[in-house]
Amino acid sequence: MADCVSAGMLMVALRLLLIPVTALVCLGGCASGRVPEAIRDSALPSPAVTEVQQRPETFIGQRMRWGGSILEVHNAPDTTRIEILARALNGSGEPEDTTRGLGRFIVELPGFKDPAEYPQQRRLTVVGPLVRMETRDVGEYPYPYPVLAGDVWYLWPDPPTVAAPLPYDYPWYRPWYGPFYGPWSGPWYGPWY
Repeated sequence: MADCVSAGMLMVALRLLLIPVTALVCLGGCASGRVPEAIRDSALPSPAVTEVQQRPETFIGQRMRWGGSILEVHNAPDTTRIEILARALNGSGEPEDTTRGLGRFIVELPGFKDPAEYPQQRRLTVVGPLVRMETRDVGEYPYPYPVLAGDVWYLWPDPPTVAAPLPYDYPWYRPWYGPFYGPWSGPWYGPWY
């Protein structure tokens, strides 16, 4: 009888341990599987946009990885053209918001991409071959755009908003607690509520 009780308790303990272990495995798989491998592959060539603008014939047809902030989205009948302000990529292929712009490029993605889902300033990383150069005006300046045919892309989520800390460091301080508030003044007194 004691063997049956201890075996039952062991099964209950294993079941209780199985739940958190399964949850951790599932969450770990979700975290690492979302960003495509080609986006995270730092071995792909990522020449500077300015370098490609100066010598485009050297890079036409080469597969490269670029990313940055979305400037405009234009839908055509069978493709979507996205104009991007290039930014430096970190080790996982994510464009860094803290860096200054490194030039502009256009990526052509197959099918319809809703501009509401690809809003301005959202970060996008793409991988694909450089297919051509295209000159378009930025204001009145004729700007040479490298055009990628994106076959792999990742739209990075917006960073979470962080609430600003209160402007005072003492947790019970309020601006109306001045040094001469009420009949009792000093750091030990204040309105009670």
